[in-house]
Amino acid sequence: MTETRWKTPAYWTATLLFAALMLMSAAMYLSGGAAIEQALLALGYPPYILSILGTAKLLGAGALVQTRVPTLREWAYAGFTINLIGAAASHVLAGQGAGSAVAPLVLLVLLAVSYRLKPVARASGTPHMVTASVRA
Repeated sequence: MTETRWKTPAYWTATLLFAALMLMSAAMYLSGGAAIEQALLALGYPPYILSILGTAKLLGAGALVQTRVPTLREWAYAGFTINLIGAAASHVLAGQGAGSAVAPLVLLVLLAVSYRLKPVARASGTPHMVTASVRA
């Protein structure tokens, strides 16, 4: 019972903070500002990637905070994980140094906290739950 007292607020804090940061990132990407475009060009990405990533972050943030479709939330976690690992790798591989990968990796930790604390499905055997069976 005491675990639930801190776990649910911690989950929502991490999730809402992460979603808010992704919404701000999406807004920057979709606004097409010169500074963000130059930053992505320095990583070797074309300007049109801003629209793709901005839209994906916008949709992903919404998917994380919705509570009706657990599978959609799982896909959002997976998408953001891939995005953040790719961002960290892009900075390092573009020659910007390991320090430039810190921000995406910190966001990845925040996302992992959200994922780890997310509520467990109430009914066993629902389609989005994976169950293991052992044969004798």
